[in-house]
Amino acid sequence: MSNQKIKVIISDLDGTLLNSDHAISDYTKSVFKEFHEQNYLIIVATGRHHIDAMAIIESLEVPVYLVTSNGARIHSPQKELLYSFNIESDAVKSVLSIDIDPEITTVLFKESVWQTSKINKKLNAFQKDLVYPPEVVDFSTLDDYSAIKMFFTHENHQKLVDLKDKILENHSDMFSHAFSLPICLEFMDKSVDKSIAIAKILRKEGFSFEEVISFGDGFNDERMLEVAGIGLIMGNAPENLKNKLPHLEVISTNNEDGVAKYLSNFITCFNV
Repeated sequence: MSNQKIKVIISDLDGTLLNSDHAISDYTKSVFKEFHEQNYLIIVATGRHHIDAMAIIESLEVPVYLVTSNGARIHSPQKELLYSFNIESDAVKSVLSIDIDPEITTVLFKESVWQTSKINKKLNAFQKDLVYPPEVVDFSTLDDYSAIKMFFTHENHQKLVDLKDKILENHSDMFSHAFSLPICLEFMDKSVDKSIAIAKILRKEGFSFEEVISFGDGFNDERMLEVAGIGLIMGNAPENLKNKLPHLEVISTNNEDGVAKYLSNFITCFNV
């Protein structure tokens, strides 16, 4: 794989482009600005909702394609909605009728609000400003359950694994799922994955996955990392992910500006 071929940069947000304060460092911004000026296509692909993610990528100050909710939405650099896919109301209702441990926080990501079984301070900390506000609801009383994605969080990873198995018993043909973090379990429609959404953008722009360098730290990044010409795993990623993709290079962490440092070195070494 010749490094000269790389024309597209793809990065996840949390645990990748963002430091543990959920912010993009000035150094990272300067590196991305340099790559934008050299006409690289930049794509940010995140599990976050688009309203939430847009507020973050504005601080990058370069135009990017935005893949959000793990691929359920694509926005152009001009913030135009190019693609959207929701989970049907009945499918969500069927999952929420399962006996879910009340300690687990359940969230439905809707277009302009997220509905949650309870306020979760840790979840709220992911947004600097609550541009995408939570609404506490009793899920047994909703009329419309349609959602961009379903999300469950608990400090005990095993509780979420048990819930995942319980949901998949009767719904395995309906959903794709991912652990974006060990404490975050997400369910999307079967047709939704970051890599599928990225493929749509690459087709539109006339690039192939061979021309992609991709950065991620979560299991929702797995396919996006595997199909890229160069796939790079963050040093802070779970050991399970590193072990699952042993052929991919592990770089420094999100708190050490791992993405920007790698890219900066890449541009210096190969003078692309």
